[in-house]
Amino acid sequence: MKNRNIIISIITSFIFVLPLSFKSWATPTGQDLGDNWCSDVKMHFYAGGPEAGGFAGIVAAGAMNAIRDTGADAEILYSEWDFEKMVRQLRESVGLGVEAIAMMGHPGNEALMPLAKEAAEKGILMTYQNVDPGEVRAKYGGGYVGANLATQGKALAREAIRQFGFKAGDHAIVMVPIGDYARAQREDGARIIFEEHGMTVTVLDGDPKYASDPNMTIPIFGAALNANPETKVIVHSGSDIMNVAEGIAKAAGYGPNELLQIGFDTSPQIMSAFEKGYVHLTSDQQPFLQGYLPVLSLCQTAVLGTGAINQDTGAGFVDTNNYQAVKALADAGLR
Repeated sequence: MKNRNIIISIITSFIFVLPLSFKSWATPTGQDLGDNWCSDVKMHFYAGGPEAGGFAGIVAAGAMNAIRDTGADAEILYSEWDFEKMVRQLRESVGLGVEAIAMMGHPGNEALMPLAKEAAEKGILMTYQNVDPGEVRAKYGGGYVGANLATQGKALAREAIRQFGFKAGDHAIVMVPIGDYARAQREDGARIIFEEHGMTVTVLDGDPKYASDPNMTIPIFGAALNANPETKVIVHSGSDIMNVAEGIAKAAGYGPNELLQIGFDTSPQIMSAFEKGYVHLTSDQQPFLQGYLPVLSLCQTAVLGTGAINQDTGAGFVDTNNYQAVKALADAGLR
């Protein structure tokens, strides 16, 4: 009863448009979906990163809770943030003929387009999380659950300017995943706002492999800070890298609150860094929802014929004044 009420309350909080066509794997009786109402739907869910902890771990926790609540016949796939691996796995998923796929959009429109086309031709439902492949969705449908990357980075920079009083001429270091602009527009948005404010910005290339081994960034930031000792703030490109904020500061000779570090997402390590004075502001894109809602969306479309869920999850900030309110959830791997 409890799970059913949770599901129905979530369903009624969104406005849907009926798709042109859909498969129906189950025939509900009356208005009660019952337990395991999505058990006939076989799906693959992409968590993005490595299986152990970090951002992908919170995404997976959301997906696992949705799988439990709906009864979906789902498998969670991990890709170590390797975009080529994601594409290979997606090709396998489509080839296996699963009925539904929740896909990370990191590989981008060009890489995903032919596989989305093949999936559509086979009647496989697809939806996306974390990075929005807008061109793919426009052509072949599907929802998106995640932050609006085009605005999230700009909003973070504006909030940092408001909170910390940055002035024209102040220096920032921003790590941007230069090789993939669909993903990089978030951090590049922060750069744009800082430069419009008259600040000077040093851009570091945020190679996706750093998310799997964030300690690799410590000497990179160290060299940039050594070359720019007047730096006021660092903008990190994700929670996995901001997890080592304390190590970055200490290796470069900075103590607590001597260097502002800001970025995206929450984690137990980031909460600890808030406490110790090594992280000062983060834009929380709620990865738990990026796991839960895509599973729910695919189940609803498959069983009820409803339109896909589209949800911006990245509108809130966590800072030194309010981090304690979310600390217990972040420490539990749910925020």
